[in-house]
Amino acid sequence: MSTPYVMRPSKLEDLPALMELAELSGPGFTSLPVDESILEKRLSKSEKAFAGRLDRIEYGKYLLMMEDADTGEVVGCSAVKAGTGIDQPFFNYRIITLSQASQAAGNMRFDMDALVLTNEYVGYTEVGTLFLKANHRGGGAGRLAAQSRYLLMATDPARFGTNVLAELRGVIDQNGVSPFWECLGRHFFRMDFDEADRLSATTDNQFICDLMPKYPIYVDLLPPEAREVIGRCHSEGVGAYKLLQWEGFEFDRTVDIFDGGPLVATQKRHLRTIRESQEVRLEVLNDAGAPEFKQGLVSTDELPDFRVCQAAIAMRDDQTAVTTADTFEKLQIKPGARTRIWVRS
Repeated sequence: MSTPYVMRPSKLEDLPALMELAELSGPGFTSLPVDESILEKRLSKSEKAFAGRLDRIEYGKYLLMMEDADTGEVVGCSAVKAGTGIDQPFFNYRIITLSQASQAAGNMRFDMDALVLTNEYVGYTEVGTLFLKANHRGGGAGRLAAQSRYLLMATDPARFGTNVLAELRGVIDQNGVSPFWECLGRHFFRMDFDEADRLSATTDNQFICDLMPKYPIYVDLLPPEAREVIGRCHSEGVGAYKLLQWEGFEFDRTVDIFDGGPLVATQKRHLRTIRESQEVRLEVLNDAGAPEFKQGLVSTDELPDFRVCQAAIAMRDDQTAVTTADTFEKLQIKPGARTRIWVRS
């Protein structure tokens, strides 16, 4: 059974709703800062991206809003950034393994992990900003918010990179304290985690270039509470992590420089939603016959009017699918329109 939700491009009028989502998201959710002016600029950039008004396609930042089609309430969001590290530096820690051996000490050998500052993901497309109000999670809503990003990429692949990454929020306690930050970042930045997080979201990140350690940091020299959270995601991000793994993302031994959360990556052509989706002409179900329906997703095929919703779908032939009338209402299209579908196997 389909839900009443639909994913659509953000609009400038979504600012109050986006502010509410930012306030609900909690500390460490860098892409949703509680800053009205920043969010307003983000909505403006998204509007330009969907309209194709970009100096370079790599600058595209596409924000999707989840709307309850029955009430009009905005209940969540997700986003795609066409190119990371293009308009501002994108730094992470890569976990490398250093080997040391000594014949003089009885042929002893040690392998030790170290954190090395890197900005090697320039040009990757990034998916993120996945957040839903607590009372609207479940029933496939999270999957809709996540997979809509890949259907967006499939609609116009040339706008997006060959490789795709996602960052997950790291471990932060109920008081907004990050063990990784307290044991490492604070010594170099001399500021609270919230302040560093705010600067990361609202500046060109020059402060990271200026203050981050330039030499490898041996993981074994960090306190246990910091070592334990390296590469772990926030408890509220476990579901999103599982969806990313299902999609084909893998942990790339790279973590966030502030909270130690994991970075996962894959190639665009390996994304499961894209691989398993297909373009079809969509028709409304009539009373002639009872086809075998499967649950899935349907998206429109043009970015300015891009929309995605869950639907019951049946194939009539290789090029045509049928669905119920409410799907056309959610997508604001007419029977016979070209669409892209993904069907749950």
